Amino acid sequence: MMYYLHLLSEEVRGFNVFSYVTFRAIAAAVTAFVLSLACGPYVIRKLIALKIGQPIRTAEEVHRLAELHSGKKGVPTMGGVLVIGAVVISSVVWARPDNRFVWLALFTMVYLGALGFADDYLKVTKKKSAGISGRLKLVFQIALALIVTAVFLTNPLIEVQARSLYLPFFKVPVITNMSWFTLLFFAFVIVGSSNAVNLTDGLDGLAIGCTITVAFAYALLCYAGGNFRIAEYLQVPFYPYTGELTVICAALVGAGLGFLWFNCHPAKLIMGDTGALAIGGVIGVIAICCKQELLLAVVGGVFVIEAASVILQVLSFRLTGKRIFAMSPIHHHFELSGWKENTVIVRFWILSAIFALLGLATLKLR
Repeated sequence: MMYYLHLLSEEVRGFNVFSYVTFRAIAAAVTAFVLSLACGPYVIRKLIALKIGQPIRTAEEVHRLAELHSGKKGVPTMGGVLVIGAVVISSVVWARPDNRFVWLALFTMVYLGALGFADDYLKVTKKKSAGISGRLKLVFQIALALIVTAVFLTNPLIEVQARSLYLPFFKVPVITNMSWFTLLFFAFVIVGSSNAVNLTDGLDGLAIGCTITVAFAYALLCYAGGNFRIAEYLQVPFYPYTGELTVICAALVGAGLGFLWFNCHPAKLIMGDTGALAIGGVIGVIAICCKQELLLAVVGGVFVIEAASVILQVLSFRLTGKRIFAMSPIHHHFELSGWKENTVIVRFWILSAIFALLGLATLKLR
């Protein structure tokens, strides 16, 4: 919306800054941060009034964790609506409205946010930690992957590159035509990213803190991929629509910082599945749009570790009857090992920042 103000630059000097992605990305980050900060108290009061509090695992499920997290009972959940709202509003205001990738990212966020909202609602009404079944979530996530695939494969400008598979450290695609495997690959990225962030969201500020570093890294990746000269210099895939996703990523950084204001320990607001599924999904779609899907495993290293810990725990228990960790996801393992909650959170933030830097370093190692 604000992008079109650059048309006034012929009459009023200085309005040409609205055509720059960098300016609008910074503006989107600031806007999202201010919106989150300003609307946070209202959202908290409203959720408390509606008695939408976080259900805690019972002592029968895991006694020690129930004791550690007893103070979180009743803390307003579904706080992800604050992040989604701030990102959507600031993106609509500052991103180019004629960019299809922008609308695809925002659609993804709202779509998965609605799925997470339904999941949180069932948890709150049932007063249990279980909501929508995993299988039903998977169906909706795969349906989203179908939509994303259709957007890419029905556009001749991006169809060929969408079918290509790029690996970190390689200048050219290792596979030039994934054919029907494209859908499976996109589904894997979206489902994996969405659920990985959801699994990470177990401690105050953990998931949103890691989200900020990942979103910032992808803001740089999208800017590089959307600028022909930079893309050519770094030998990364160039997409004409990718640059505008820098605005979306920056808005997510701003909204994340604003949400962290209320979500830091001890949390006054919890994002719930409403925020976690939406954030994970939009990060996955952005990774697809800039053709840096597999690099997400590096940049989002903490999310990968969290998801891998759950998979390994389940496999180990089913195959051997023994558990590898005291509890999964792995952040609970460290909690039960004696680490304070704040210690786990900050150390995971540090790891997330390191993983983001490692991911960005691959741009020159090609």
